[in-house]
Amino acid sequence: MKQAVLILMLMVISHIALAQPWQTDNSVFNPSGIPSLTFSQPRCADLDADGDYDFMLGSSGSAPIYIQNTGTPSAPDYVVGPDLAANINYLFSELAVTGDIDADGDLDIVTGGYSGLALYLNTGTAASPSFPAQVGFFGNLGVGSYPVPDLADVDADGDLDLVIGLSEDGGVRVYTNTGSPQMGQFSASAVQVIGDIGLYAYPVFCDFDSDGDQDILCGRDSHGFIYYQNQGSPQAPNWVANSAYFEGLGSGTYWNSPDLADLNNDGLFDLIYGTADGPLVYYVNTGSLAQPAWTLNTSLFGGVLDVGGASSPFFYDWDSDGDLDMFSGSQLGYIKYFENTGNLHAPAWQEDSSYFSSIDHSIYAAVTVGDVNADTRPDLIVGDLNGQLFLHRNTATGLVWETSALTNVSLGGWGVPRLLDFDHDGDLDLIAGNEAGNLKYYRNQGTPRAPEWVEQSNFFSGIDVGSQCSPSFADIDGDGDYDFVAGNIQGNLVCYLRSGNAWVANASYMSGITTDQNAAPALVDLDRDGDLDLVLGDYDGTFSYHRNLLYSAETLNPPLDLSAEGTSSVTLLWSPPAPGSSSPFMHYNVYLDGLLQGSTPELFWVLENLVPEVSYNVGVSAQYLAGESIPIIIQITPTGSVDLIQPRFALRIWPNPFNPSTTISFTIPVSGEARLEIYNLRGQKLRSWEHLSPGEQSVIWDGKDQAGRPQSSGIYFCRLAHAQGTELRKLTLVK
Repeated sequence: MKQAVLILMLMVISHIALAQPWQTDNSVFNPSGIPSLTFSQPRCADLDADGDYDFMLGSSGSAPIYIQNTGTPSAPDYVVGPDLAANINYLFSELAVTGDIDADGDLDIVTGGYSGLALYLNTGTAASPSFPAQVGFFGNLGVGSYPVPDLADVDADGDLDLVIGLSEDGGVRVYTNTGSPQMGQFSASAVQVIGDIGLYAYPVFCDFDSDGDQDILCGRDSHGFIYYQNQGSPQAPNWVANSAYFEGLGSGTYWNSPDLADLNNDGLFDLIYGTADGPLVYYVNTGSLAQPAWTLNTSLFGGVLDVGGASSPFFYDWDSDGDLDMFSGSQLGYIKYFENTGNLHAPAWQEDSSYFSSIDHSIYAAVTVGDVNADTRPDLIVGDLNGQLFLHRNTATGLVWETSALTNVSLGGWGVPRLLDFDHDGDLDLIAGNEAGNLKYYRNQGTPRAPEWVEQSNFFSGIDVGSQCSPSFADIDGDGDYDFVAGNIQGNLVCYLRSGNAWVANASYMSGITTDQNAAPALVDLDRDGDLDLVLGDYDGTFSYHRNLLYSAETLNPPLDLSAEGTSSVTLLWSPPAPGSSSPFMHYNVYLDGLLQGSTPELFWVLENLVPEVSYNVGVSAQYLAGESIPIIIQITPTGSVDLIQPRFALRIWPNPFNPSTTISFTIPVSGEARLEIYNLRGQKLRSWEHLSPGEQSVIWDGKDQAGRPQSSGIYFCRLAHAQGTELRKLTLVK
């Protein structure tokens, strides 16, 4: 069975269309170090008990990330902190909020996600937390998938109550805690419906007007916010919509998910909110309690990485933590190092160039990194405007310039070096671009410990990419050898594929990419979804990121036909996912009552020591490079029956953004009237597919309305409606 899975992986990986679906995402290079995550959702709390506000940053693509305040209560400075969500199931956790729900003096975590609500009690300490899952704690609330929770003592009885925003109908509900501070209890019978704001409500508690009771601020799947002011009392709350306090905020962003916290310690609540596109927005209240005035602050979470001029990116895992860090040369000849403080799929950057400050040759520096002497420490080769190359060996305490190395290299001006094992013989070769627009190949004819780079004349004969060649090498076409993309002084990008012993120009690979003067490309799988993304440096010294959407998390098909055999020892069996996933397959994940049991490439798993008198929910998901599919879940009952727990519609759109057409895939779990509809931002229905049958299926939307009229570039919405509920997704048409 492993052989079948391997063949499937190779088929997916080798099927590469050279005209790539690129999506520009400028938020990736944010100097604040805060990841820009799709559908970002910040929730503030003092998570490390040091007296200032940290926050958990949720998103639609990963478990929440802990963002730690390493500054002060009045002058916050945020970095990505320890992975507090390491034990939190991704399926439960699009966002996370905190509160001491068991009254033991530390903060616990409540999450909302695909599988509903989940509680993770802190069994450690405030300084060293540990969050095991409390299975079934919210099982009787019936809030569906993707609920958005928050906690506060609404009725002033000393325990934490719960507000929930619903994804399916936009309802906002408050559940009163009928238990105790030490053991919370929530039920559907103790609920107050606050309002309905459309779809995907994002509520948070806050005593914004400081009158002693809890108000509610809501984001939603549209622009702006809705504020419910408590005009009653803690014992008899009465929430009334009041548009005055937050009028005009969030009008330029969508799917705003807010939180209110005094981030500058001036006694007034400030506003921080996430967006559909990812960047965090921060408004400081510079007014008063009675009359708030909002001032946009772009320094805390905004900005652009800038090396001062002539950025030239190169990626390498310098700190050996499993993700890719970034190096860049600069116009003044300095080498800049940006540590990746995010995670594998969501990079974030923190500059720390001090270790490289001794490097100072000529202007317009470029850099490459690799372990050239096999001592496990990465070394640097630096090029400059004069076309010279300089080897700097890493001694672990500093970098030492080997003045006798690379004296045989003659580039004639403008040296941009690249280290790679081009001939696949286990050592690092050297290729460099030059002023004349040519590439020169220096093969390592020594050993991994003692390199001897010898020029291979005419290896790139006949190739001229334009003045000031800046190359990047990768296996673009998936045939096992190195191809390259190169930029030049005019901002042009060219692509050449290796075919046998020849180089073949390919004009389609870089189509759609906008460049600037002195384009310096780096081909790198920065979001770790299985395809090559593009990072561009330029004359201005900044960086742009172009995400490759060839593989993505848009369509991650789950396993099929899950079944179970046995009682105390249960064998799970399933079938491979349906074709059409948008990322290469890796393995399967097995869950028991929401807790991960392990991973396997096989199509079976054995669960041992189950109690025959107990019912269990068992799930299996497919793990792809881009992420995890929704699970297929069955319930094993004491009677021996196996019942399928129906998933939601699994509505996925790929590519998105798109031009000229996109495929909309979905699952209709049971019989009943179902229809798929496309709407514009004005709410006008443009296209519909009626009377859809149960099962997995897909349709293609060509960007036209029902009458065949082409629609303009912009945002549209896809709505799948069924008797069991609805699901909504955003589409972006780009022309």
